[in-house]
Amino acid sequence: MQQNTQTLESANQAVQTQTINYCLYARKSTESEERQALSIDSQIKEMLRVADKEKLNVVNIKRESHSAKKSGERPVFREILKDVNAGKYNGILTWAPDRLSRNAGDLGEIVDLMDKKLLVEIKTYSQCFTNSPNEKFLLMILGSQAKLENDNRGINVKRGLRTRVEMGLWPATAPTGYLNEKRIDRKCEVIVDPKRGPIVKQMFEKVATEKWSGRKVYMWLREIDFKTISGKPLALSNVLRILKTPFYTGTFEYPKESGNWYAGKHQPLITQELFDQVQQQLTRDHIKRGALKEFAFTRLMTCGLCGSGISAEEKHKKLSDGTTKKYIYYGCTRAKDINCKCGYINEDSLVSQLLDIIDKISIDKLGITHKYEQEMKRFSNFQQKILGVKLDDKKLKNLNVKNYAKYILTEGTVIEKRELLSCMRSKVALANKLIKLS
Repeated sequence: MQQNTQTLESANQAVQTQTINYCLYARKSTESEERQALSIDSQIKEMLRVADKEKLNVVNIKRESHSAKKSGERPVFREILKDVNAGKYNGILTWAPDRLSRNAGDLGEIVDLMDKKLLVEIKTYSQCFTNSPNEKFLLMILGSQAKLENDNRGINVKRGLRTRVEMGLWPATAPTGYLNEKRIDRKCEVIVDPKRGPIVKQMFEKVATEKWSGRKVYMWLREIDFKTISGKPLALSNVLRILKTPFYTGTFEYPKESGNWYAGKHQPLITQELFDQVQQQLTRDHIKRGALKEFAFTRLMTCGLCGSGISAEEKHKKLSDGTTKKYIYYGCTRAKDINCKCGYINEDSLVSQLLDIIDKISIDKLGITHKYEQEMKRFSNFQQKILGVKLDDKKLKNLNVKNYAKYILTEGTVIEKRELLSCMRSKVALANKLIKLS
């Protein structure tokens, strides 16, 4: 017994004489302002006072705002553990044990470092933990208590949210067109935004009655300088999200895609009938876009002004003799700049410009010599085996690759035209109705 006591005293003296280099770790609390202990700056200020008072050697200060609820999701904390393993420091200075961990995984790694004697001491504002069984046990209890508080808080929050939605109250930030009620006695209630609500209603009406697309609605909102409550214009994706949100009819699903629907206490902006009409129109637009034909030169050119892709659209014009003529126009998708002034070019004009370019560039830049040779061999075999005519080898050599490329542009199939353009060694760009190679 006496020998064990002497051994423990010797171990404690070794720890006391060992130089401890501390890393000061401050993490922002995820709790509300009324309940959180201290801000990051306040934690650092208080712990530096402790370090100065007790003459602790602080070699680094680390700040982090990530939650400690889940293991492995704090990059700064992971960096600290890595540095402790590397021997950069062997002590951690922090405000409280729950700053280090509120989950079992991270807590286990900390204790494991203490077992390996790589982490000599963890010092908080009011406590100190070293590699002794009792102190490690206390550290694990405090860490487990923090995890228990997290778990209970999560259960309570979910129960509170469920109660609110069952009462018809929206438990999140009000969607565009509504405002969160600021009165404490009406928590979670939303009211119609008098400025934006009528415009949101018009968005639905224009799609349902005037057959507007989501992009046209987006352009209209830009024209009238529509801004959200945060002062920002709506993105196209947000416009489409609004048009697909049933909240504006007075009902909502919570959580999303859960199948749990609730009748809201908020005032509806539109009727269910109007909402259904909008969904039908958006579905028709989607099917129409999905059924687009494969055009010869789409996805093979870029906009020379903004760098977006080039899309195509087919138009039909009824002529005076009763027939209909088809026109294909190519233009910028405006994916990178909604206000791009690239302009549209008719496919006939596009092909005409490509023919001129073929005359001016070298055969090497065409990149189709191999394809041309394969075609000529295939044609020669066809002549000989089917028609019984052998093509003169001299004539084969004298045939022009550029003429072959021109033939493909004017007479080839959509697939052949696409293969030709994809073989060109230069990038093709469209700007102001003109084709250029880069």
